Amino acid sequence: MTRRTEWPCSEDAGSGAAGDAETRSPGRPGREDSGGFAPSRAGTEPPRTPEEQARAICLRLLTGSPRTRKQLGDALRQRGIPEEAAEEVLSRFEDVGLIDDAAFAGAWVESRHRGRGLARRALARELRTKGVDSTLIDEAVGRLDAEQEETTARELVERKLRATRGLDRDKRLRRLAGMLARKGYPEGLALRVVCRALEEEGEDPELLEQQLPEE
Repeated sequence: MTRRTEWPCSEDAGSGAAGDAETRSPGRPGREDSGGFAPSRAGTEPPRTPEEQARAICLRLLTGSPRTRKQLGDALRQRGIPEEAAEEVLSRFEDVGLIDDAAFAGAWVESRHRGRGLARRALARELRTKGVDSTLIDEAVGRLDAEQEETTARELVERKLRATRGLDRDKRLRRLAGMLARKGYPEGLALRVVCRALEEEGEDPELLEQQLPEE
């Protein structure tokens, strides 16, 4: 007699343990709880609560890179997590140190100043877009003093100086000062650093001052 290959239908469920055993492969768990069908993993797990979903989302995002509380909050909102659940999870993450906006701001300032040569003004602007509190921003950018900022500005100009050779004095000055301005350096500092670099190459300092671009 040929054995049926179909899974038992629900009306066969009452055939008893013997019949059930005939359709069961050795070592395979029984199917009586699912009406004869092997239960899927998803079917046996209760739906995750909003808090559990929020934790999973935050942990996944933090695995890639540090995030501010606002960044994580925005991500939870975009994924439809209720505000109450989101706030509970975010506060808990702050309590255990997984969210630390002060540490984030400090690391951001150091990394972006060293890597991109950004000045305090540009760094503060970036941190504001990431939702860092203004007090924490002031503390972070305050660690970058004026002397270090000017030193970095000089290094930036020195790296770009050779590429501007062959241009006339005015174009060189505007191009170099504009580069520093885009990185957040104040106008006075930028012009002073550029004029000094051009003066060291032999340009007349008085002529440089006369040719400063007007804002």
